[in-house]
Amino acid sequence: MTAAMAPVRLGPAGRHAGPVTVEAAPGVCVSWARAAAPSAHPADLADVSGRPHWHRRQSLAARGLLRALLADVCPGTEDIPLTADARGRPVLEGLPGLGVSLSHDGADDASGGDLVAAAVAPGRRVGVDVQLPPVPDVPPGLVRRCLRDRAAELSPLSADRRALEFAWVWTVQEACVKADGTGIAGRPWSLDIPVRPSTGTAGDLTWIALRHLSVHPVSCAFGDSRAR
Repeated sequence: MTAAMAPVRLGPAGRHAGPVTVEAAPGVCVSWARAAAPSAHPADLADVSGRPHWHRRQSLAARGLLRALLADVCPGTEDIPLTADARGRPVLEGLPGLGVSLSHDGADDASGGDLVAAAVAPGRRVGVDVQLPPVPDVPPGLVRRCLRDRAAELSPLSADRRALEFAWVWTVQEACVKADGTGIAGRPWSLDIPVRPSTGTAGDLTWIALRHLSVHPVSCAFGDSRAR
């Protein structure tokens, strides 16, 4: 696979029109979209049954994107039901060695405009996260909590730029705890991630912010599956 598995399709003002898929690192494939065909897999539909409508919408879009990515990267696995491992990470039933991850963000109403992402990494732990920047600005207390001594670096920026750069940091922090299987209990805000992140490490994980490829904050993290 090359660094870009599929052409990056750009719409008005340079925004991506449809899913974008890249190989973020050798064997680590990430896909993201502002609009993705929702999964119609019976297991997925059953899984989200009873959740609020907006959550079902976002979750099924993320699962649909994951299944499309699986069809490209690991043909024959796209119809396998999703379950969770002992740490709560999503996993394909019977294939614990195939790392997968999902993420979605958007309004908690019927307005749509969701942002979704999926990652597939055979033989690795993997986490992916997407975030829409807070509107109209990110709360100062949240900036201090997640960036600590680095918080001052956001102060000179305009509100929209500050929210965007904060969202990039948060996607890295979230991707790392997802890959580690600790989630919010892993205290993502405690990870020391620089402002304007590009790539780095957190413990035994490698993380990549895909800011050179995406206008939307999307990051992934990955590590040896045998380490956890």
